Amino acid sequence: MEKLYEGKAKIIYPGPEAGLVRVYFKDDATAFNGQKRASIAGKGVVNNQVSAALFRYLEDQGVPTHFVRQLSEREMLVKKVHIVPLEVIVRNRTAGTFSRRYGVEEGRVLPKPLLEFSYKNDALGDPLIYPEAALALGLLSEAELERIRALALQINTLLKDYFAQRNLELVDFKLEFGRLADGRLVLADEISPDTMRLWEMGTGEKMDKDRFRRDLGGVEEAYQEVLRRVLAGVYTKSDYE
Repeated sequence: MEKLYEGKAKIIYPGPEAGLVRVYFKDDATAFNGQKRASIAGKGVVNNQVSAALFRYLEDQGVPTHFVRQLSEREMLVKKVHIVPLEVIVRNRTAGTFSRRYGVEEGRVLPKPLLEFSYKNDALGDPLIYPEAALALGLLSEAELERIRALALQINTLLKDYFAQRNLELVDFKLEFGRLADGRLVLADEISPDTMRLWEMGTGEKMDKDRFRRDLGGVEEAYQEVLRRVLAGVYTKSDYE
């Protein structure tokens, strides 16, 4: 089938009708703006199923998303959106780039959730951007910015509780939003171990893409364990058949 777009982790194909597209999740893994590349067996299966379960959970809690339904272990059907060229990072603890940028140890609990914004531009390396600069560049409107802020904080509250019930701590994560044809903002892209930091409660063991970034080993096993906990007692294959 003709590809509409292929990125680092996903391929977009036309959907069965106008306004819908199919998303295929690949096993390809990248880090450090594509400088490190590999293939993680079964990663696409995990990321598709975890994203589908989390989209359904968030929809049930009143968060609008682009998700329509899961098509298979590796594919989902979503509404076509125009992606807002901002990555929204929500941080609950210090980790990763934040720790390196400010010279602080990983794991410090932040007084309240912190929102950061990056400009989605591969040529520039997705740099941090001030909200005022995003407005000045016309990337979104002031009303959209406030809506994104509110949704990101709502999603953080919901997902922190969701993962806590599965003995995982949501350290930080990345979100993307898109505009539907009528202009409404919805959560888009994916929510998976590729786009969040999850630490085992009590031990701080990393259960996410940091195992790949930092050559910690056990990447496939960590991803599969996250999937197992997400699917346990939540959604089954019959939900999308």
